[in-house]
Amino acid sequence: MTLGGTVPEALMTVVAAATVFSVMFVIGLGIVPREFRWVWQHSGLVAKGLFSVLIAVPALALVVARAFDLARPVEIGILLMAISPGAPVALRRSIGAGGHHSFAPALQILVAVLAVVSMPVWIALLNDVYAGHATIDPAQLARQVFTAQLLPLGLGILIRYRRPTAAAWLESKLARIATGLLLLLAVLAIIDIGQVVVNAGPRIVLAIATVTALALAAGHLLGGPDPATRTAVAISSAIRNPGLAWLVATLNAAPPEITATVLAYLIVSAVAVIPYVAWRRRRPDPVERE
Repeated sequence: MTLGGTVPEALMTVVAAATVFSVMFVIGLGIVPREFRWVWQHSGLVAKGLFSVLIAVPALALVVARAFDLARPVEIGILLMAISPGAPVALRRSIGAGGHHSFAPALQILVAVLAVVSMPVWIALLNDVYAGHATIDPAQLARQVFTAQLLPLGLGILIRYRRPTAAAWLESKLARIATGLLLLLAVLAIIDIGQVVVNAGPRIVLAIATVTALALAAGHLLGGPDPATRTAVAISSAIRNPGLAWLVATLNAAPPEITATVLAYLIVSAVAVIPYVAWRRRRPDPVERE
């Protein structure tokens, strides 16, 4: 994919793919499959989380984009990110901020799977709003979701189930590599698309920050009463998936203004969630109910 153009496209693609795969694989190594029983016993909470991520956030984004009276391509770029759920980094940030260790991965898996249905539905609805003709093949979405998220996460969970000792050893070794790759990707992204954010202008940045703040609030309210599940839903709601948004933009030959807004959203939202993550980390470690 082409970003800002400062960093070679091939380098960004390789680092991004390696980062996502390693992060999801390491998280999978730390998941004990039997912990998913807790999630099964709290299906109502799961439904609230899915509502926040898949329905509430896009709806809030549409209201905000219209309220700020932005240019149409900018509105579409913001909404494109808002309808693209399940960012792989969201799961890592959620767990790191105290998100529930069984609920957060289960929510991530369900969101990733349901994105194959929710995104085409939202695109059809937005076509009516903007008199557009955008399309997306659910099979293409499914391939990206499976390759980038479900495959590495599933491999990690399988190794943990079959070889728990080996999984613990691998997790300790690979966690540092995953962290290093994540930092490298962040630096490259800032170098490559930092100017895009600067060029976006204060109104666009404020609109994106507002959408992110509302997404955090919606997820926090719907994820309770356990602080750990609140954190998981809030972060999953706020951090959107640029890979899926970029896929839709590329397949529909979106104009540069839309793709620039997607890039701006990526950086602004990542910064906007930092205060929330810091706040949740300062809280005492919650006791996760079994």
